[in-house]
Amino acid sequence: MGCSGPIITTTRDNQMSTKQKLGFIGLGIMGGPMAHHLLKAGHQLFTHTRSKTPEYLQQDGAIQCMNAAEVAQQADIIFLMLPDTPDVELVLFGANGVASGLTKGKTVVDMSSISPLATKDFAQRITTMGCEFLDAPVSGGEVGAKNAALTIMIGGTDAGFDKVKPLFELMGKNITLVGGHGDGQTAKVANQIIVALNIEAVAEALLFAARAGADPAKVRQALMGGFASSRILEVHGERMIKRTFDPGFRIELHQKDLNLALSAARSLGLSLPNTASAQQLFSACVAHGGKGWDHSAMVKALEGMANFEVSH
Repeated sequence: MGCSGPIITTTRDNQMSTKQKLGFIGLGIMGGPMAHHLLKAGHQLFTHTRSKTPEYLQQDGAIQCMNAAEVAQQADIIFLMLPDTPDVELVLFGANGVASGLTKGKTVVDMSSISPLATKDFAQRITTMGCEFLDAPVSGGEVGAKNAALTIMIGGTDAGFDKVKPLFELMGKNITLVGGHGDGQTAKVANQIIVALNIEAVAEALLFAARAGADPAKVRQALMGGFASSRILEVHGERMIKRTFDPGFRIELHQKDLNLALSAARSLGLSLPNTASAQQLFSACVAHGGKGWDHSAMVKALEGMANFEVSH
């Protein structure tokens, strides 16, 4: 049985000339909204995910396929948004994987956050088939995905980037071709180091303020107007105060990214002491059942050591 769903022959806003056949594999917290932006722009979308294509995508015309190979057969550009390196390798090269459905001239865009070294290998294997490969990890979390405001860091050729850029612009705002294959993933690892250390800094600051007797909400408000202002203070500082730790980005996924950073640092002979410290705080959260918490819940590890909560 092949792909199922309505085959749309017209497009929104009379965009017939720019309509493309796209594939999207991985429709979770991030992937679902990202795929939806492509669909709403009038493109034909072939999908596959571990469970079932979300109803809201099917209602807008997404065509559900039985496996990744069928997505690759139907689509000219195939996007992946998967949790980790082994998942990407399996979807690309496993049984009924993307590679088995590719033909010359197609493009694979991996928007997952995975190993830069593995990415270079995957790119080489795809390009030898006469296809383009882009690594294009994103930053911005669930909010950025829903608002089409993601930062997208791309590794690949100029030609591949130019081909896909109009589609990236449907999903994000800060779109940069960083360099060759794997460089997008390297940029994402650097991004995750900065995010983790900023979360730790905000958590320590708010915990200090609360334990000293100040209102952490008002301290955060005051800091938002100064040099300490940041997106982390704005969004995750509020989460820490309001105790809203439902995941926009799960701790276990950020741990995976920091593992990539620390393993690469070892191979490069680098010391990343504060990255290692942040990873240990995440590990403390996981030990208390928090692998599925939002990464802003790192504050709970610091609160445990202080025996005091920011919202006390």
